[in-house]
Amino acid sequence: MPADQPQAEMSFLDHLEAFRWHIVRALSAVVILSIVAFASKEFVFGTLILGPSRPDFWFYQMACQLGQTMANSTAFCIDELPFIIQSRKMTGQFSMHITSSIVLGIIVAFPYFFWEMWRFVSPALYENEKKTSRGATFFVSLLFMSGVLFGYYIVSPISINFLANYQVDASVLNEFDITSYVSTLTMLVLACGLMFQLPMVILFMSKAGIINPQILKKYRKIAIVVILVISAFITPPDPISQLLISFPLLILYEISIYISAVIHKRKDKKEAALKKLEDS
Repeated sequence: MPADQPQAEMSFLDHLEAFRWHIVRALSAVVILSIVAFASKEFVFGTLILGPSRPDFWFYQMACQLGQTMANSTAFCIDELPFIIQSRKMTGQFSMHITSSIVLGIIVAFPYFFWEMWRFVSPALYENEKKTSRGATFFVSLLFMSGVLFGYYIVSPISINFLANYQVDASVLNEFDITSYVSTLTMLVLACGLMFQLPMVILFMSKAGIINPQILKKYRKIAIVVILVISAFITPPDPISQLLISFPLLILYEISIYISAVIHKRKDKKEAALKKLEDS
């Protein structure tokens, strides 16, 4: 029932039934998009998944042009990536085709999935809370997709290039299994998508009164260390990839401080207005 219409209080089973249908619709979107991804094998694998493993990928071309323009150097140009992707299991390619399609379906359907969860919760919210949470739903989806794109176009090609060229000895060739390659790519992309949620986490914690801008400023140095450590865990052991993830996260942390300050400033104004009203 629409939120703007009066309705009787729902029982637990009614809530459970409503939640079930929200989940069904959200999962249906994942299934449909996964089927579309499965049917688009040439584009999904040939262009998306295997894209960062090829020298003509957007980031490599951009880095090459940037190096030539700014330093008149071809040091950043890549002619080939010295590794081979193989499938060492009989069902390797087929199972990876299914898994990759499902993961892609989840990523693309994430905004809709989150929106369905908001629709389930929204009837219990006040009008001002609905307005705020509606904006939060948009920004959660926007930040997640921004993180996914950042992970795919920036972090992944640098990490793959580093790992492709890393050798403990010249006699050891890099021949990666398709499962290992896709798992690494997926981990980097999803990790960036989740890490980009930092401002929204700070937003909700500030609204709940758990943290304030003073705490965020006080522990800024510790936060920098934590961000660097987290970046080291979710990226291959090369400093460039770690810095590439750390830098936007540090910017997001500073944005989070500003968001927290705005929220607490509004809270203080509201409390001051209420106190003035009570005194009068």
